[in-house]
Amino acid sequence: MILALPLPQPLLRWLRSALAGSAAPVRDPGAPDGPPAINELYHARRLHLVRLAVLMVDDLGTAEDIVQDVFAALYRRHGADLRKIADPDAYLTSGVMNAARSALRRRRTARAYVPPPPGTAPAAEDQMLRGEGDREVLAALAELTVRQRQVVVLRYWSELSEQEIAEVLHVSRGTVKSTAHRALTLLRGLLGEHS
Repeated sequence: MILALPLPQPLLRWLRSALAGSAAPVRDPGAPDGPPAINELYHARRLHLVRLAVLMVDDLGTAEDIVQDVFAALYRRHGADLRKIADPDAYLTSGVMNAARSALRRRRTARAYVPPPPGTAPAAEDQMLRGEGDREVLAALAELTVRQRQVVVLRYWSELSEQEIAEVLHVSRGTVKSTAHRALTLLRGLLGEHS
């Protein structure tokens, strides 16, 4: 089943003349024979191409931008005379389809982006209840790598053994020992404590 879409009058005249074997749309007497000039092609095909782009991107503004960009690219590449192009209609249709797919990819990428959640700010009373020493220790802990922080917290806060930490983190006991040593050395340096 073929859907009958209303075609613009210039395109209908051009199709009738092409089917009847006559020349392309009316042009300047000094214009060369062959495909229509870009301004004639624009007036004849713009609405059809906008409809095509709307079907692809489901947004009239974006569709009009796509068609305008495709015509501008055609003009930049070939100028007003389109004799070098075998089938300008196919060229334009292909350009609109490619640009619509690009617009959909950009839209999909933009919609897939999830901004990171804003950082949580500590409560005001937490800052007041902590002493200066506590704030220094927390700032120094923030300088450690994630693995170093995990080992230090599990060892000295949760009071797990080296073997238990190794099982929790799925690493060897030697890795736990060396990570704890490097973390404590870094913390001593940051806190100004030398042993």
